[in-house]
Amino acid sequence: MKNKVKFFVGICVILAGLFVCGIPSFGADFDSILQKWSRTYATKGELGDELTIVATYYSAEYIEALVQREAEKNLWTESEVENYKYELLKALQLEEYIPIMLSFDMKGAPLRMAPFDNKATLWVGGRKLSPADYDKRFNFKLSGKREGLVYFPRYDESGKSYLEGVNTLRLTIDGNIGPITMGKQIDFYWDVSKDDPSKLYEGRAASRLELERLIKRLNQLKEQKSKLEEQIAGIEKEIETVEARIEELEKE
Repeated sequence: MKNKVKFFVGICVILAGLFVCGIPSFGADFDSILQKWSRTYATKGELGDELTIVATYYSAEYIEALVQREAEKNLWTESEVENYKYELLKALQLEEYIPIMLSFDMKGAPLRMAPFDNKATLWVGGRKLSPADYDKRFNFKLSGKREGLVYFPRYDESGKSYLEGVNTLRLTIDGNIGPITMGKQIDFYWDVSKDDPSKLYEGRAASRLELERLIKRLNQLKEQKSKLEEQIAGIEKEIETVEARIEELEKE
């Protein structure tokens, strides 16, 4: 659990400044792309409480813009750019999940969102998806600012992408997370009809990710093979026992 929390915190350190601390002026192009894929919900309570939630969908366009922005800001070499892209794609796990960054800024009575996987729902067409994983800090009482990634499954049990043929995504957060949102609808919408994550998997970063994925799959296959071999060995031993007994009975 501690390692997973550290992992999420590490990713947030890379990305957090984009959501609640303001966007440095590194070009109108990045700002416009961020606005295209970020959605904001804001509300005020009768006693002066204020809540702002920012949800950012990691489209291929946004990820590429983020990589280029960091490259320009840090004057990276091509190798450094590829390494950053590799680490970012590895953290986002796009080959398995649909990642969304959530940023909360709560001023007033704290939010209570545990268990968070029961509070967030992603509607993909007519399908209702629950988080496959998320930043576990969302399970703690929330007052002030907090950011974290939420991962929704990308494929169904048959291996088909939930996003195939889908134009619109809707993220819903349960309004019962706190007094300020009680009875309210919290929805975020994205048009994903032109998003193509496959464009990201080119170059050295993509090759490294594919290599890791293939090694992981190879180890899984070897483990399956070992289990099957044990089953076959057990079956062969039972066959020998049965045949031996048959021979004994035939001789009587």
